[in-house]
Amino acid sequence: MTTAAARDAAYASASWTVAPEPYDSPVAAALWRAYYTEVSDRWYLLHEGRPTDPAELEREVAAESGADLAPPDGALLVARYGGEPGGTAGVRLLEPGLAELKRVFVREELRGLGGAPVLLAAAEDAARALGAGRIVLDTRTDLVEARALYRRHGYEETEPYTARPYAEHWYGKKLG
Repeated sequence: MTTAAARDAAYASASWTVAPEPYDSPVAAALWRAYYTEVSDRWYLLHEGRPTDPAELEREVAAESGADLAPPDGALLVARYGGEPGGTAGVRLLEPGLAELKRVFVREELRGLGGAPVLLAAAEDAARALGAGRIVLDTRTDLVEARALYRRHGYEETEPYTARPYAEHWYGKKLG
């Protein structure tokens, strides 16, 4: 069996699990770096025709520690596929009853295997556990796959609630 065929067979028999992870763990750091590299490169390639400058990547990764995703007002979740870290989603309270969804990401080689909906459901559960009755997020226009995912799972476009760089679309969902 070829390496690709063996990998595909392993993926076919694997399943997703999601659990809380410390925001500063090596697993969280590796997934955050993969996430930031992908979304940053995508933006720079689209707008400037180049990948992210490595020094800029290091500055941005260092500036976004993820500490806002730590208990008691936040949660960072890691999804594993067949036991291997495959994605993340974070939740943090913005105010009592209102949570924000952050850093939803599935590694490219694991996309299409059902991880994003599993992560999204787990993040919504985490938001409810934090006392939220509503969850919001912001995203960019070029992240069309993410925007489609949110719409498929009941998120509706809303008025802006942030003024962050790169935030171009805002979504919200009432948590039942």
